[in-house]
Amino acid sequence: MRARAVLAVERDTGGRCVVRELRSESPLSLVPRRGVAGALDTGVTVHLVGSATTPLAGDDVELDVRVGPGAALVLTGVAAAVALPGAGRASTLTVRVELDDGACLQYLPEPTVVTSRADHRTLLHATLHPTARLRAREVLVAGRSGEPSGRYAGTTRVVERARPAPGTTSDRVLLHQTQELGDAGLTASSAHLGGRRVLATEVLVWGDDSADGAVGDDWSLTSLRGRGSLATAVGHDAVGAQRALAEAVAAHPGWTSTVLAGAERARPAPPPHAAADESGRRW
Repeated sequence: MRARAVLAVERDTGGRCVVRELRSESPLSLVPRRGVAGALDTGVTVHLVGSATTPLAGDDVELDVRVGPGAALVLTGVAAAVALPGAGRASTLTVRVELDDGACLQYLPEPTVVTSRADHRTLLHATLHPTARLRAREVLVAGRSGEPSGRYAGTTRVVERARPAPGTTSDRVLLHQTQELGDAGLTASSAHLGGRRVLATEVLVWGDDSADGAVGDDWSLTSLRGRGSLATAVGHDAVGAQRALAEAVAAHPGWTSTVLAGAERARPAPPPHAAADESGRRW
């Protein structure tokens, strides 16, 4: 099955983030959040919905995402993807992202389960303006319970466009890495997953980075060359791995300051008039 989907988000003249283009094609559906919840969003939230059994061997799915100047998009999954075997070539998922000046994207798909005998390939290629922000997560589960993992190879490439300044002529690669599952040599190595079956990563190009990084029992946070950080966590199950990943992300100063600022804005204001009686009690 071959599918091509397109999503473009922009900021209108009134300062509101809106979907300018949305094209879905089975097995990938893009569903914007609507109703009261959607109206309260400062940006745009779009759900990734699988409308058929996918990814199945031979599937070729592509998604092009563009976030315009000053716009904000949360692109999130609603259910785990289960990579399944089938006749023919490997299944592929390619996501291309373009972030303009001051744009923000949070790409948060649900976990991908690589079942036995599956062969699945993914590519996330993000091109960022120097002022853009990106948060991109990937959670990989090596097989269903009690079965070995199929083959998986996923590449993440994050590139920052050259600044319009004298002497700057080429884009800067912030991250280029490929992760694999299902290789017998890797599986046997304690340096790969350390006996776990879930690998979770999150790229954060989002404000200040920690100069020294951070590390926990099952996670690490590493600063990238140039800007950005990579959080990595492992676990025996998806819940544990995502909990460890959340600890790694919480250690990132740029992301944490954003969360704290949002919590401060959401805090209810005190009553405009609060009188006190002679004992000092307010009412």
